[in-house]
This record gives sequence, structure tokens and C-alpha cells, in this order.
Amino acid sequence: MATPREKLAEALHSLKKLQDTGEVALHTSELPNEHRKLLVKQGFLKEISKGWYIPADPQQNPGDSTAWYSSYWEFFAKFLENRYGSDWSISPEQSLLIHAGNWSVPTQLIVRSAKANNTPMQLPHHSSLFNLKAEFPEDTTTVINGIRMYLPQAALVYSSPAIFVSNPIDARTALSMIRDASELLPLLLDNGHTRIAGRLAGAFRNIGREQIGKDIIDAMKSAGFDTRESDPFSYQLDVELSSRERSPQVNRIKLIWKEMRELVIANFPKAPGLPKEVAAYIKKVDDIYVTDAYHSLSIERYRVTPELIERVRSGEWDKDENKEDKQQKDAMAARGYWQAFQEVKTTIHAILNGSNPGKQLYKDHSKWYRELFDPSVAAGILRASDLAGYRNNQVYIGGSKHVPLSVDAMRDVMPIFFELLEQEPEASVRAVLGHFIFVFIHPYMDGNGRIGRFLMNAMLASGGYPWTVIPVEKRTLYMEALEKASAEQDIKPFVTFLAHLVELGMQGHPEAHI
Repeated sequence: MATPREKLAEALHSLKKLQDTGEVALHTSELPNEHRKLLVKQGFLKEISKGWYIPADPQQNPGDSTAWYSSYWEFFAKFLENRYGSDWSISPEQSLLIHAGNWSVPTQLIVRSAKANNTPMQLPHHSSLFNLKAEFPEDTTTVINGIRMYLPQAALVYSSPAIFVSNPIDARTALSMIRDASELLPLLLDNGHTRIAGRLAGAFRNIGREQIGKDIIDAMKSAGFDTRESDPFSYQLDVELSSRERSPQVNRIKLIWKEMRELVIANFPKAPGLPKEVAAYIKKVDDIYVTDAYHSLSIERYRVTPELIERVRSGEWDKDENKEDKQQKDAMAARGYWQAFQEVKTTIHAILNGSNPGKQLYKDHSKWYRELFDPSVAAGILRASDLAGYRNNQVYIGGSKHVPLSVDAMRDVMPIFFELLEQEPEASVRAVLGHFIFVFIHPYMDGNGRIGRFLMNAMLASGGYPWTVIPVEKRTLYMEALEKASAEQDIKPFVTFLAHLVELGMQGHPEAHI
């Protein structure tokens, strides 16, 4: 008779086989009943809806949303296909956000289908699905990552005008991806959408694409439609968006920077200016060195590995982390933090001596990363290839609705990110938006939070601000502010959070270095 650990190993083997085929959402029918029950009991499976499960990490704390948020879109790709076949699409508004590169988990996902019944479905962590019984225009949908959605042109045409006010960054990003009016006019002309045509014409003029706006109005009038132009945005934004750029994320990052920078300037203390005594500034940095850097915010979806199966089979596996392993990892992380800190000081020294902050950061940030993880590689905790640099896989942030950029999008935007830092005249903006957008992009598999805080302090130094510690005691406020900026495009909580800490440091307040 099989022992309990042998039964668990066998169940994990069944789960691994499904994961190896790319499965994330699992239906009851896909696993033997005894395996499913055992995996749920041991915390390796989490029930989302009756008969539907996702893999989970048994070491996660109760209430941790990471497993759900990181599996969200892949779950719905399978769940909705199972329920409606190919007769479904997410709403035009959600489609627009995705085409703009925004895959953040919505509070409520609206799905349109002729087979739906106008009922809500409650899901984990205060999220929900609304099944809207509705047709959608023919030949207006596409499939991305298994999610059926409106084409970009159709999303712009059929989205509510409220999207231009509630999500101006995403709306402007989606508009910027339209090359000419001919992409929209067939939908507008064939359906007589005069009011929508006027709204879109005004929207294109708002982002500086006057010709597209003019062509829409002229074509509608030529067809006999009385079309009056109106601007759906609540304000003008002066930003240059290339019509040749095919990556929505590049334009989105530019828009985020432009949209948020004035708010940073208005709510951040004035920069003291570069210090006259560089050595004295560096000594102050040394004096407040801390090793309480947060563990990485990045987390991959939990996967069963052959090593885990063998550990379970042999009896070595326990839900509680191996204390000796943890101590070694913590020691290597502390040593790596120290080594990276030395490189950051070198960067700051160059900036204080007149080097352009953005250029210097671009030159040095890979050194910071290598030093951060070099001890772990030397100790055999990580592979040498882990020092290669930017990630080659998708990552997720623990407990966050924000989905970091795909690998391709990440590589598209990193050069633009450094260009924005290089061109930005305000140190406060370089520090706040530099930190935020870096962790928003999440370019590394691990260490993004630590590198982001190093980046913030190097940019603070470029304005003569003091090195600023984000205390562990304020971790919750810090994470909530970052989440607000990432998932809701509201940067103000993050600005005021950092501004308060910087002000304390400028005043020499002891709380600044807790």
C-alpha cells in the first residue's frame, strides 16, 4: 500500500503533466478525484469556481491573492471557451485597455455572449465576472493569449465615452496605434456612427493627430452625415507620439511619464541642488547603510518540478521552509546587497561630479544587478545564467493586479525608459517616476524592488536630496501606493509617500532612517 507521501508525489506528478502542456485552469474532469482532493488539501490546488481550479503555492499565506491574479487571464481563456465556445468577447472597454498594453486584473470582467444570462459570478479577492447577454458586431473580434476581444478599431468605436476620462493614458495609447482614418471609417460609415465619429475626431486632434481627425470628419460629411467634432478628454496633453511606433507599450510609457510628472513636481520638496562636498555626501550615504531591503516583489506562477516530487517522495518536503536553506539565502542576499550598494555609490559619485543621471544609470545598472546576485551564484543557490540580465520569461508581482510587461514589450521600452531619465530636467521626477516605472516594467526575474530603490536614491542624489530609506514598518503603505499607481494609474499616493520620507530626511528627523 502506498504511503501518504507516495500518494502526494503521485498526485503532484499528475498535476505536473498538465502544467507541462501549458494548462493553468484545471477542470475537475482533468485529474483523478483522489489526486484532486489531496492536492486541494495540501494547498497545491485552489478552487476558483465549482469544478474549476488553479495551481497554488502551499506556502502562501491565507488570503494571498498572487495565485489568482497571476492565473487570471489564462483561467478565463479556458473557462469562457468551455462555457461559450467561440461565441463570446470581453467588453470593448476592456479590449481597449489590453490593446493599449494594460493587462491589469479588473475588479469586474464583463463578457458579452448571446448565450449569457445577465448574471454576475463572484470570484476570489473581491473580483467578479458579469455575463452580459448581448450580440457583438460581426468581424470585429480577435484572439490574444486565448482572450476573445474587440479589434483595436472596434474597441475605439464601441467603447463608452467615459473611458477617455477614466483611463486617459490607455485611451491615448490605443489612439496612437491607429495609422490613418481608413482603419476606422468602414465601421463608422457603414453603421452611421456620426456622434462616435465626432468624438474620435476630437480625440485624435487631442493627441496631435489632426490629419486623422480631419479625414474622419471629411469622410463622414462626404457620405451625407452631419458630424460634429467633440473632444472626449478632460484636458490636453502635450506629448510626442510617433506614428511609426508599433509597440503600444512604448507610447504608453511616454504617456505615463508625461501624465504624471507635473503632479510629482507639484507635490515634492524642491531639490537642494548638487552638494559642494561630494565626499561628505558619500559619507552620509555610508552612515545610513541598511540591509533591510525587501525581498523581491517578483513571483512566478507556482509550478511543480521533478525535484519537488522527489523531495515529497523521499520525505524531505515540508510546508515549512528549510531553516538552513533560508539562513543561507538570507546571508547571500545580505552580502549581495552590500556589493551592489558599493556600485551604487560609484554611480552616485559620477552623478555628483556632473555625469548625466540617466546616461550613468544606463551604463551602471547591470553592474548593480550582477553584484546583487553574484554571492548567490557563488554559493550555488542560483545558476550563472541568472546573472545574464533582463528576463526571458513572464513574471508576476505578489498580490498585485498589475501584470508586468511581456518579455518583448519589456525589451522595447527599456531604451525609452533610460531616454526619459536622460532627458528629464527635474530630479524629483527622475527619482519618483524612475522607481515607479522600473518596477512597473519589472525587467528582471528577481531583485526589481531592490534595484528600483537603488535607482530612486541615485536619482535623489542627482538633485542633492538625502539618501532615503523606505522603512520595513511602512511596507504596507509603500506597496499600496505602488499598486495604486500600477493598477489604477494614480501616482499621487506614491508621490506623497516618498515626499514625506524625503522631507523628514532633509530636516534631519530621526524617523527618516528607521
